[in-house]
Amino acid sequence: MAAAEEVVKDVERAIEETPVGEKREREEEAEIMAPWEQHASVISIPRFDYTAPSSLLHHSHSGFLVTCSIKREKSATKEVMSILGKVLLPLGEILKSSDESKRPKLCAQETEVTGENLNAEDLKPAKESVNEEHKSLMSLVKLTKSGLLLFTFPVDNSTDTTDIVSRVFQFMESGALKAPVWCHRIFPVQATCALTEKELQETVSKLVQRFVDDKQNTLSTPVKFAAGYNRRGVEEAKGKIQKASEVLDQCPLLDRTKCFETVAAGVKAIVPDSVVDLKSPELCVMVELLPLSRIPNGSYVAAVSVLPHRLVSTKPKLAIKPLVPETKQKK
Repeated sequence: MAAAEEVVKDVERAIEETPVGEKREREEEAEIMAPWEQHASVISIPRFDYTAPSSLLHHSHSGFLVTCSIKREKSATKEVMSILGKVLLPLGEILKSSDESKRPKLCAQETEVTGENLNAEDLKPAKESVNEEHKSLMSLVKLTKSGLLLFTFPVDNSTDTTDIVSRVFQFMESGALKAPVWCHRIFPVQATCALTEKELQETVSKLVQRFVDDKQNTLSTPVKFAAGYNRRGVEEAKGKIQKASEVLDQCPLLDRTKCFETVAAGVKAIVPDSVVDLKSPELCVMVELLPLSRIPNGSYVAAVSVLPHRLVSTKPKLAIKPLVPETKQKK
């Protein structure tokens, strides 16, 4: 009896000593998680696909680049998986099931963190399932920058990521989706390319042509466009690895002016009479430098999209719209 009482006291003491911040974080996560995520013994999160960076160097991929709170990447990953699941899957309610065997997996390499050690025989069915579903699932790509998540579709996947992000905003406006806690923005990646003048210009031209051909997009004459460029992680590289001049020698398009000139050339190759309009552009060319892990020094990959005005904000700079309006965030 005395030993049992000591155990109880130790547990009570541990609970009392738990930092308030950790308690609050767990409570906040419990509020936004579906029941299957709140299950005490099983928390499913996707694992990094370490083959993805190499594929991005040689092939174009579509996907999603998510900005989130720093040091809350795991919480944001679960949150964005829930958001995309409800938008992508016609039977989104199945995500609320506590039966793991019935819950759809959006990422190919999804792992279950449990208190048990699985043996090789237990893992065989999971591996076979992953191989069968890999072509239709997203990969989680490891990045070197905090506060960012990158999900990519396979090379031959033609998923309309822009339409998916549009539906996310529609779901939120209708109340079908709650405002996210950890995810700030979801950037729809239409294509990726090496950050070279030739590849970037060709990619921009291809996406602008697709935008112009889409009958849902109404364009005036002359067509008004704007360009945005994010170089997350480059500043850190300049300071820690080498001088800025050396970095620019390796990749001239890291220079904002040179990048914008290349983007403009890509746009005008398709729409010669287009003009720059930063206040009310009809099409917005967004270029995001991807801080990929495990790629050779001097190699740079960019995510590129051509978006309608409704999905972007122009102040204080051109960017994908935040999931939660900044006025609400401040409140």
